[in-house]
Amino acid sequence: MRMTQLLIPTLRENPADAEVVSHQLLVRAGYLRKVASGLYNYLPLMQRVLKKISQIVRDEMDATGAQELLMPILQPAELWKDSGRWEVYGKELIRLKDRHERDCVLGPTHEEVITTIAKNELASYRQLPMNLYQIQNKYRDETRPRFGLLRGREFIMKDAYSFHTSQEDLEREYQVMADAYTRIFNRCGLETRMVQSDSGAIGGNVSHEYMVLTRIGEDEQQSGENDVYHCSNCDYAANANHASSILSPANTTGDKSAAEVVDTPNATSIESLENDFNIPATIILKSLIYIVNEDIPVMVLIRGDLAVEETKLKNSIQDALEIRLATDEEIKDLTGGSAKGFVGPVELPKPIDVIADTSVLELKNFAVAFNQVDKHLVGVNWDADISTPKNVTDIRLAQVGDTCSACKQGTLEMTRGIEVGNIFQLDTKYSKMMNATYADEDGVEKHFVMGCYGIGISRTAAAAVERYHDDYGIIWPLAIAPYHVVVVPVNTEDETQMTLATQVYEQLQAAGVEIVIDDRDARAGMKFKDADLIGFPIRITAGKKAGEGLLEVKMRDQKESQDLTVEQILPFVQQQFETWKPLQQQPAAVG
Repeated sequence: MRMTQLLIPTLRENPADAEVVSHQLLVRAGYLRKVASGLYNYLPLMQRVLKKISQIVRDEMDATGAQELLMPILQPAELWKDSGRWEVYGKELIRLKDRHERDCVLGPTHEEVITTIAKNELASYRQLPMNLYQIQNKYRDETRPRFGLLRGREFIMKDAYSFHTSQEDLEREYQVMADAYTRIFNRCGLETRMVQSDSGAIGGNVSHEYMVLTRIGEDEQQSGENDVYHCSNCDYAANANHASSILSPANTTGDKSAAEVVDTPNATSIESLENDFNIPATIILKSLIYIVNEDIPVMVLIRGDLAVEETKLKNSIQDALEIRLATDEEIKDLTGGSAKGFVGPVELPKPIDVIADTSVLELKNFAVAFNQVDKHLVGVNWDADISTPKNVTDIRLAQVGDTCSACKQGTLEMTRGIEVGNIFQLDTKYSKMMNATYADEDGVEKHFVMGCYGIGISRTAAAAVERYHDDYGIIWPLAIAPYHVVVVPVNTEDETQMTLATQVYEQLQAAGVEIVIDDRDARAGMKFKDADLIGFPIRITAGKKAGEGLLEVKMRDQKESQDLTVEQILPFVQQQFETWKPLQQQPAAVG
């Protein structure tokens, strides 16, 4: 292609609403244009990247025996009501009515539709196992769509669904998909980490995410949307919303052996109790009030130096659709006039369900608020002064330096990551709700055991930019770059330069290389800046040495360049394809 024919509207400045690197660079380099908040036009360069990622996904999914289909974006509400998700999915589900006033949704996922296909078309155990997948646009009404392709209202996704006769066969397919995902991301040039995760609205008891780690060294830019905890000693890794750990040793015993009231004026935070009244955070029982589903109050207890992980908390509350911290007015009403910072489980005027983190059980002679402003109880002990909580579970955010709960030897470290894929063991969640059954060997009707496997196609493209870029622009991995080579004649009016550039362009194009010639009548500096911004892996320049038959060749991810003759160019480019190999990651081990 010729640059004069391509639609590549590059910009010199970052768009005002772009908060992350991938959003900034993809807009500046002419890959994206915003239509509305969270909605984008994929311009020709972006479409080429997405098609390449999609083809890699198809190659690997087809190799596992999965079959591609295509399901509708618009789905009837009846299916979602049958599965129970019409009520529980939340405000992110885009709901609408058709001309007949029938409720519909724009699919954020397709469990309901695929389960209906299985229910209607898979009648016998002889047809199982079966794995069906699609690559499809999805929709989610994000509260605050931002981060470009990392969190939009429309996105492109591969979702696959498998059907089985047993949990054992599901686990076999789960490992097959885990290994396929490793190969897919390797071929895209992305190193990923498979981490334990929360199943969220999809459901199931076992799930893993594939994270592109966006910070590898201490000096590298830390981008990404998720905190990923991993062990220094073993393969344990988990998203922050799922990570567990063994707490580091701490002083959890206060110096007062009998409970007494202490004046603590203006001590509305753990920090003020520590600094102004010399009460260590590790002996403070922190109390928070959350509102569940907008009408049910819950008191949460945790050690003062720790933080609540709200996904864990939500999962610990039966039928919780959403949770939030109580407002000041709600706190006053529930505690009889107390203020934030002085809330506690003692002398509550109204009964409130209590959920405690496991960290509170080891506290002795500790301090706790008791719903009186400017006062705390110190020297408090379980059972003697306050009832030991009955509902105790892990609801805390893990911390760097904690001991690994898996090997009990290593310590937890943290990096940033971007989720690009996820896999779920759904068990019979959807087949039971939607009465989807098959006949077993004895003719007995049984519910399908199901798995679900997703890859964010558009997210993968954005994650690649987050991981591979510099101050000048994008550095695409060779496998998913929109074009592999750009030829830049420094001066299009110089006949020698244009002749040499055109000769190389036609030679590489005939050899099947995806190539662009920058034939614009523009300054050389502008052409070079655009080439770096767009991220062409190989740049070939016909410049001042064109008269000698030499061209300057530079790899995008390298600082040095070299001079080659026309005859040397094609072997050089072919060598880059031969030597560029996917990252050698080990197959994913499901734990």
